Amino acid sequence: MENLEYKNKNAWFRLQKPEVMDFAEGYKEFISKNKTEREVVNFAIGEAEKAGFKDLFLESYSGEDFFAVNDLKSVLIFKNGKADITQGINIVVAHIDSPRIDIKQNPLYEKFDVALLKTHYYGGIKKYQWATIPLAIHGVVILKSGEKVELSLGESPEDPVFVISDLLPHLGRKQMEKPAREVIEGEALDPIIGSIPEKGKDGKESVKKAVLEILHREYGLVEEDFISAEITLVPAGVARDVGFDKGAILSYGHDDKICAYAAFRGLLDTNIPERAALVMLMDKEEIGSEGTTGSQSDFLEYALEKYMKASGISGISVREVLHRSFALSADVNAAIDPLYPEVFEEQNAAKFGHGIVVTKFTGSGGKYNSSDASAELVYAIRKLFNDNEVPWQIGELGKVDVGGGGTIAKFLARRGIETIDAGPALLSMHAPHEIASKADLYASYEAYRVFLSKKIELIK
Repeated sequence: MENLEYKNKNAWFRLQKPEVMDFAEGYKEFISKNKTEREVVNFAIGEAEKAGFKDLFLESYSGEDFFAVNDLKSVLIFKNGKADITQGINIVVAHIDSPRIDIKQNPLYEKFDVALLKTHYYGGIKKYQWATIPLAIHGVVILKSGEKVELSLGESPEDPVFVISDLLPHLGRKQMEKPAREVIEGEALDPIIGSIPEKGKDGKESVKKAVLEILHREYGLVEEDFISAEITLVPAGVARDVGFDKGAILSYGHDDKICAYAAFRGLLDTNIPERAALVMLMDKEEIGSEGTTGSQSDFLEYALEKYMKASGISGISVREVLHRSFALSADVNAAIDPLYPEVFEEQNAAKFGHGIVVTKFTGSGGKYNSSDASAELVYAIRKLFNDNEVPWQIGELGKVDVGGGGTIAKFLARRGIETIDAGPALLSMHAPHEIASKADLYASYEAYRVFLSKKIELIK
């Protein structure tokens, strides 16, 4: 007799543990080394080139599998299918920016014989979580001469780290009476970068000047060069296993580099897909997908126009191609937290370790700022994952009036692309260190690989 009830099982019962663990090791190495958009794009270019993909913007390009880089902070990776692009594309889009602390353009100052940097945080963070943890500096500086200097300091054991100080409990009584969002103000997220004064001098801002001497000696920087720089503070250190069983990963930037890595690997591990397949690794999602490198830009259309011209495809517009396409908005969801279950609606909440989470809609309250997938598309994805034994679950982000969040999905749907959200569920999302299940990582990889390789059809 057919089982009439819906029950979701833990993904570990369905997956081969050695494969899951091996895949996780590659991901841990990736996320430990690639903490900014530029670093992820450089990684993707290198791997794509090794796999035979061509640069779309080379004069010699003539329709091969391609990668297309946008301002060094977003990248498209495209693979030709058995059917040409006129039949539409299967697209997986993830974002490669993560919440962080950015350095302001005129940042360096000294106060009470301590040198610090002024900052402006990026994305949604709990500011108090970023104090007293070791931070690394990543970024790029364009010197007065025009030379580009790349920075990565704080990741090696011999490197110094940077840290935001906090009040001792003995003097923090009034601070601890404040609302959590005000315990540490945005203007107080300034890291300590030096404390030794300029040798033989005891004048004004002697410590700041000593730091400038180091920066000039090591990197050729002068203070004005900060103006033409993109420098960010991220948690220092490598991804680590969690628990006696090593079933989870603690790392900065799971949101959303876990989806980016799983999707990219899924595309590379697909031979010849049924339809054209595309992975988009995008910037600026955490601040609304704005700018030239965000999902609201027209870079997708621009790249596809160049591809179609180089391939000799005519008689159909890019707009028509997109209206025949399907997409997974590959972004993380929130796993029900055993310590804070009261903000989740348990029957529709994602569970840690239960596979990739399919999310019909995101947004907040009355589904505001959401792309709500159709029943036909939900069924197509449900059938695809079931037929290919992909561990998956349905999930929603918290109770109706508790909060919520948006994804890239609405910007794809705006182009006429049938889109649904699908990604692993995290614990401690947007914290400096987030927690991901290795089973959910592998299930996401399998889901993206299957989606990119198969033909998707909707019930009429």
